[in-house]
Amino acid sequence: MDPLSTALKVAASGLSAQSQRLRVVSENLANAQSTGDGPGADPYQRKTISFAAELDRASGGSTVEVLSIDRDHSEFPMEYQPGHEAANAAGYVKMPNVNVMVEMADMAEANRSYEANLQTIKQARELISMTIDLLRQT
Repeated sequence: MDPLSTALKVAASGLSAQSQRLRVVSENLANAQSTGDGPGADPYQRKTISFAAELDRASGGSTVEVLSIDRDHSEFPMEYQPGHEAANAAGYVKMPNVNVMVEMADMAEANRSYEANLQTIKQARELISMTIDLLRQT
C-alpha cells in the first residue's frame, strides 16, 4: 500500500477513535448531575475510554483502536441536600464521580486530535489530487 493511502487509513482510525472519545465525554457531561433514584442509590458512574495501537498488516501503518470503555470506580462525592429524593437519612446525596473541568479538558484535547487527523486527511487528498494532475500533464 502506498504511503498516502496508509496516511489516510491511519488518520481515519484516529477520527473514529476521537469521535468515540467525544461521545464518552458528552455522556459524562450530560450526566454530571444525575443522582440515584432513591436514598443510598448509586448515581451515574463516569465512563472512561482506553486506546491501543494496532498494526495494520496490509499497510504497515499503526492505527488506533478503542481498547475498552470502562467505568471509573472512584468514590462518589457526597453533597448535603436534605430535601433531595436520593438523600440518605443524614441528608447526604451521592453525586456522580464526574469532574466537569476534567471532562472539558478531555473534550478540548479530543477535539484538537480530531482536527489534526482531519487535517491529515485533507492534506493527503490534496497530495493525491496533485499527483493525478501531474500524471495527466505527462
